[in-house]
Amino acid sequence: MPLVDGLFTVAGLPAHPLLVDAVAVLLPLAAVCSVGLAVHRGARRRFGWPVLVLTAVAVAAVPLAEATGEQLRNHLPAPDSLLARHEALGELLLPYALGFGVAVLLLVVAGKLADRERAATNRAEHPDPAPDTDRAGAVSTLWRRTSVLASVLVIGMSVVTTVDVVRIGTTGAQAVWQGVAH
Repeated sequence: MPLVDGLFTVAGLPAHPLLVDAVAVLLPLAAVCSVGLAVHRGARRRFGWPVLVLTAVAVAAVPLAEATGEQLRNHLPAPDSLLARHEALGELLLPYALGFGVAVLLLVVAGKLADRERAATNRAEHPDPAPDTDRAGAVSTLWRRTSVLASVLVIGMSVVTTVDVVRIGTTGAQAVWQGVAH
């Protein structure tokens, strides 16, 4: 992305609209996929790592969109109330997106460890003909409980993050198109 007059551009256009589109598509997509992981153990086992990568890319796009938005704002006349609201809402997204990313990471890791706990429980309940003394005894359920908590957290953060993206996008679109489409 070349820098023209202090503004990152792509093919001569400000980069902000392109990066905003990445956030507007990838973050809700990651939210929907992560809810699938939260409610279906098999999906988490199969798609946990790809969804985590998608979430990381989506979260990484947020500060880029925010930075290019600030650059674009500096090239515009004094902001009106819609643009000021869009900017204020946009500044709130990064903490939500980071929290969402951490929740997805916790879900994937806790889910993997919970799967190990389940396997250990199955081995303890159905020991081999010659049981190993290391496997005898109770098996912890810490990671299973943590994965349930992480699932609830992911679902909640998915909703909050997606609603915030929609609110930001709506005010941004209104700020761009006010007076143009009426």
